[in-house]
Amino acid sequence: MKIITLLLLVIIISGCDKKLKPPPEDQSKLSTQFEKTDAAITTFFDKLDSPTTPIVEKKQIACIDFVAEYKTNYVPAMLQSEGNTYSEEKLLADMDMALDYYKKKDNIVCK
Repeated sequence: MKIITLLLLVIIISGCDKKLKPPPEDQSKLSTQFEKTDAAITTFFDKLDSPTTPIVEKKQIACIDFVAEYKTNYVPAMLQSEGNTYSEEKLLADMDMALDYYKKKDNIVCK
């Protein structure tokens, strides 16, 4: 009887372990989403860093486009990624710090 109970306990524990790991197709989809949003954010940073980007476009990026991409796609992808050590609050604080730099550098005021 003890052997059967022990065997059932091992099966239950190993079954619970497997439920905690996301299926491989979910990780693949998440990886694709992260790569896409990371590329978009890199493009935004490149445009914000470029002296040839018009100030109107920089304002659109710093006030609207970057924020939307970051909150809608980047933060969820980061929070779901394996080995994530960030909280949503930390990620949003990082975004604010980065955008504050560009807003100050180019005298951008968001309304």
